[in-house]
Amino acid sequence: RPAAHEDLSLRARAWRTIDHELSVIEHLGFAGYFLVVWDIVEFCNRANIFCQGRGSAANSAVCYALGVTKADAVSLGLLFERFLSPERDGPPDIDLDIESDRREEVIQYVYERYGRHHTAQVANVITYRARSSVRDMARALGFAAGQQDAWSKQMDAWGTVSTTVKQGGHDVPQTVLDLALQIEDAPRHLGIHSGGMVICDRPVIEVCPVEWARMDQRSVLQWDKDDCAAAGLVKFDLLGLGMLSALHYCVDLIRLHRGYEVDLATIPQEDEVYAMLCRADTVGVFQIESRAQMATLPRLRPRKFYDLVVEVALIRPGPIQGGSVHPYIRRRNGQEPVTYLHPLLENSLGKTLGVPLFQEQLMQMAIDVAGFTPSEADQLRQAMGSKRSRRRMELLKARLYEGMAERGITGDVADEIFMKMAAFANYGFPESHSVSFSYLVYASSWLKYHEPAAFCAALLNAQPMGFWSPHSLVQDAQRHGVTVHPPDLNASLATATLEPCPGSVGDVAVRLGFGSTRGIGDELAQQIEAGRPYTSIEDLVRRVPQLSQAQLEAMATAGVFTQCFGVERRTALWSVGAAVQSRPDRLAGVVTGAEAPTLPGMDPVETTVADLWATGVSANGHPTVFLRDELNRQGVLTAAALQTAEPRSRVTVAGIVTHRQRPMTAQGTTFMNLEDETGLMNIVVSKGCWARHRVIARESPALLVRGRLERSEGVVNVVAEALIPLPVPASAASRDYH
Repeated sequence: RPAAHEDLSLRARAWRTIDHELSVIEHLGFAGYFLVVWDIVEFCNRANIFCQGRGSAANSAVCYALGVTKADAVSLGLLFERFLSPERDGPPDIDLDIESDRREEVIQYVYERYGRHHTAQVANVITYRARSSVRDMARALGFAAGQQDAWSKQMDAWGTVSTTVKQGGHDVPQTVLDLALQIEDAPRHLGIHSGGMVICDRPVIEVCPVEWARMDQRSVLQWDKDDCAAAGLVKFDLLGLGMLSALHYCVDLIRLHRGYEVDLATIPQEDEVYAMLCRADTVGVFQIESRAQMATLPRLRPRKFYDLVVEVALIRPGPIQGGSVHPYIRRRNGQEPVTYLHPLLENSLGKTLGVPLFQEQLMQMAIDVAGFTPSEADQLRQAMGSKRSRRRMELLKARLYEGMAERGITGDVADEIFMKMAAFANYGFPESHSVSFSYLVYASSWLKYHEPAAFCAALLNAQPMGFWSPHSLVQDAQRHGVTVHPPDLNASLATATLEPCPGSVGDVAVRLGFGSTRGIGDELAQQIEAGRPYTSIEDLVRRVPQLSQAQLEAMATAGVFTQCFGVERRTALWSVGAAVQSRPDRLAGVVTGAEAPTLPGMDPVETTVADLWATGVSANGHPTVFLRDELNRQGVLTAAALQTAEPRSRVTVAGIVTHRQRPMTAQGTTFMNLEDETGLMNIVVSKGCWARHRVIARESPALLVRGRLERSEGVVNVVAEALIPLPVPASAASRDYH
């Protein structure tokens, strides 16, 4: 029986939706497909593995009822036919996001549950790009390995071989370039699809050639996903998602060190969390931590969950190319009236203020203005979109105009509606996909706001993932009042953890794990952790004999022995050379040269350099701190001071390059992020500026930038006019994206 407060109309609509979906699923014969996906999700639940369905599957009430997706399609008014309809070719497409660090367990479960001979992973064809084509052709012509690598690095990471040839500034031989141009975009080798697995009712080898993968206990088809679909093989996508691992680690850390349980499904919607997002304080937050998202948040000013759904969808190539971003923000901020081409469009476009963003809206528009059935609307979406069919488009166009005429929509208004739908079809983002991701956006935001120490440690443990490097994550946590301690042999775990610290936010500090030390993998780190405590470096060497001298030297450089044994890093490096002679098969106490002479300790600059070399993270300082006096003399502003500088003024800033991005939608403009000890800066590098400073812009780990400050709606950018290399003692590697 429904509760007294339950919305009976919603309940009735839910039953109608379920009945409709089940009838379609039964008619198409896909019940088994849904049950296989449910079985995989149930395994994840039993094994305490975080997972959730996403993509168009979130349009299904059946998927929600089965626990496959977290989006309530009925309450959100999502159209099932975007996911599945009788007229669509092939099986439904359910993508399962699984915490990346435990995805292999799920893959092996599928192999065991359905039989290794009936299951395999889908191949992915890897093609030649500019750098790989130059490298391989140089190898084919007999050039040395170092020369191959040097030439490949001269290629534009975002362009083609011909792009670099036109730009000049390289010394790659013409013979190498000629061959590289010929093989660019040709298949190079087969890889494994990011998540695709097929399950077959007979041995897969009877349908498709199969080979053993390089990874143990994996087999892979020699066909890609399109070939598999053409042969009638059903693909299941099991995708690793680093944020799910991070959320799981964070919840576990809070339980262990903060003494309470966090249920991500029931965390409250809080104004303080949304206020944090409005400030673009989102380093580490899922999906909205990129430069473009952080530039949009202060203008969009999200205040409720559906605002996050819009934010996730807004900064995508499609909406940007389709010109939806600025009109939506202007309407949201009251700078432009909300209008509709016809009153019947308000039902479909009302929640996005008359600006189409989602594919489901195109379908709802056809239903509202032309009386299309949901199945017909999905056919229209496909015909207008990537699966464009001229003949089918003509039939549906006639049907659309006929339906609009029946509702009094004719002439210019009808033409304008059709043109808007046709243009929008190419870039609309699935609302269901955005809804699924938005749950993770809010969960990660809530954890960052309430438990910044646990959130930072969890992100470090889930690496590699996300937009920001581990060093930037640590710097951000420290700016939020979190104390971060360096790795220590007896105090640390293999991974980052928390420990009591009265001076830190929440009275807990992050203790970096020694597993992140150069050359120390997960397995060896766990073995070291299991043997704690150790009494000396020699004791460690005798009990963990697999440690090589290079690994021990990296640990000494990282300061792993400094606190627990009271030895400075240089002294520890000396001691390692002696202690490495000690092995289980040798007598204890006979090591020669164990006592180090008096050696000077490392100064703060050397300590930071050592940290970044050994672990990629420094809890002891930012490289720009040590240049600040000289930078101040040159009039260089910090990231914090930039926030109050006069708009359109000439400014000079400096920092470590954290990112270089050149989106396809930016027409050659490159966006950089710089980081100093006070925060982050957005740098806009025009095509001309990049050409003038190409080598510096592409290769310098740190930059001094002269340019003009722009401020709009709380977003600050520096439009670069000159780029100058900044000599820093050390830096973390930048993350560069297309």
